[in-house]
Amino acid sequence: MIMKKWHSMTLNEQLGNILSEISRAYNRKKIGDLENEKRSLERVLGLIDLTLVDKKHSCNLKEVRILRNVICDKYTDRSEFDVTYDDLQDYLLPFAILARR
Repeated sequence: MIMKKWHSMTLNEQLGNILSEISRAYNRKKIGDLENEKRSLERVLGLIDLTLVDKKHSCNLKEVRILRNVICDKYTDRSEFDVTYDDLQDYLLPFAILARR
């Protein structure tokens, strides 16, 4: 059911929803709620995975794969990528805006 609804969305809508969950993770981190930050990041990874298996835009998802690697880095605290939550929000916000038009 979730997959069907997710796959009915445009890529911009999907990325906008991913932005919402990233914002939740960031807000949890700011208040020191690391357990719920991790849960939000797990939901982000799940949404990204649903996007990656969506056949309607499977040919142009290189950036989504990179985004997944960045989120995995945040989840595991490896700090391999120098990407902040603000960077992620700045990157994804234009997609959310396009989805609203």
